Amino acid sequence: MAMATTASTASHTSVASVTLEVADPEAAHRFYTAFGVDTHIRLRASEPHSAGFRGFTLALTVSRPATVDGFLGAAVDAGATVLKPAARSLWGYGGVVQAPDGTIWKVATSAKKDTGPATREIDEIVLLLGVEDVKASRQFYVGRGLTVARSFGGKYAEFASDESSPVKLALYKRSGLAKDLGVPADGAGSHRIVLGSTAGPFTDPDGFAWEAAASLTPAPSTASTASALS
Repeated sequence: MAMATTASTASHTSVASVTLEVADPEAAHRFYTAFGVDTHIRLRASEPHSAGFRGFTLALTVSRPATVDGFLGAAVDAGATVLKPAARSLWGYGGVVQAPDGTIWKVATSAKKDTGPATREIDEIVLLLGVEDVKASRQFYVGRGLTVARSFGGKYAEFASDESSPVKLALYKRSGLAKDLGVPADGAGSHRIVLGSTAGPFTDPDGFAWEAAASLTPAPSTASTASALS
């Protein structure tokens, strides 16, 4: 599959915030602080119905296998469930865990050998949305002002981000994403994630909700109704 790239000078939109809807924000705050991603996400108290695969994952890219093991170990120690143990593959080394609130996290590196000790540094965080039609969803987001950085036909699309964005947004075929994570693709109800940007509010073709970034006002991390961790 040929890769297409787009370098646009049009108005640029990217993800300004990522909010996870959780039943217990204080417990989730403790978990994400221990995991090491507390500065990259927000939490909101909410208990919408959700069953099975929620249709997305947050993926950490790090420098070496020892760092992958460090993040995954910290997550498990804090209460996460292992979905796919860390292992080497053709593309590198990585594993998948599910947080106590149900969010699935992947930690990976393209390196197959350690060239130094483990660190707690994250090179990049990517929010992968599992969608039914990658081409249609890609076009929808282009219409909302996002710029395509890389595209692999109907299988994958990645959007450009800037330094102010906590994560990079990408689209993946839902069935393929579920297989990669080691979970069944079936799911129903809320995705339990809300994205903020200057392009919001809107809902995409697969039901992922976006809000205007200005409406996502941070609250103290000790608040019972929400924890804004960025």
